[in-house]
Amino acid sequence: MNKYKLIISYDGTNYFGWQIQKNKITIQEIIQKVLKKILQENITIYAAGRTDAKVHATGQVAHFTSKKEINLKQFLFSLNSLLPPDIRVLKIFEVDSKFHARFSAKGKIYRYHLSMLDIQTPFSRLYSYKTVDKIDIDLLKKASFSFLGRHDFSSFANKQYQGSALNSPIKTIKRIDIIENKNEIILEFEADGFLYKMVRNIVGAMLSCASKKMPIENIEKILKAKDRKLSAAPASAHALFLVKVLY
Repeated sequence: MNKYKLIISYDGTNYFGWQIQKNKITIQEIIQKVLKKILQENITIYAAGRTDAKVHATGQVAHFTSKKEINLKQFLFSLNSLLPPDIRVLKIFEVDSKFHARFSAKGKIYRYHLSMLDIQTPFSRLYSYKTVDKIDIDLLKKASFSFLGRHDFSSFANKQYQGSALNSPIKTIKRIDIIENKNEIILEFEADGFLYKMVRNIVGAMLSCASKKMPIENIEKILKAKDRKLSAAPASAHALFLVKVLY
């Protein structure tokens, strides 16, 4: 069997996330159907992370195995010719049999986009979130410091007693960069891993602090409590991007 690694970019607006779901259109389903059509064999594709509905990616990584040896350049052209325009495979590599898109990953980088426009345009609304509250940038930065380092993030994971939160809720956030542009603020997160909806839940808490709805001191208490119900509502999915998977 031959194993192949894909770098994938997609606009998640019209999809119910990455993972195949019954009676819902997903990124994984679309790509697998195209792979089956080209290779004439059943293919299962495994991603580094299962992004939620409406979440985008500029650097998702996935792998699959095939009985066939692939001409990479020709195969990449064929893939993108058959995929819808909001999904693109940017690169394809043949990799060692031990490589796994998810389990070989050492970390991930996500970006969350906040619109600073007075009136959000019809285009920016699809890829950035405009809060109704006034944001204090200094408070936003101070709130971010509370999440840095190694913590049990159960309080910031939905379905916290299932899946990854149950088995490994302790993660290390290496950095949260706050990038200020003319019309938006970008929050860039790098960590060794993320729990289900962890980034969106953290952004929700940071925005609550930055809009003076929640004291920054509460973040430490919420982390220690390991109770999702104590924190703020998650930030909207449509402004989140999986930027890069680290190996």
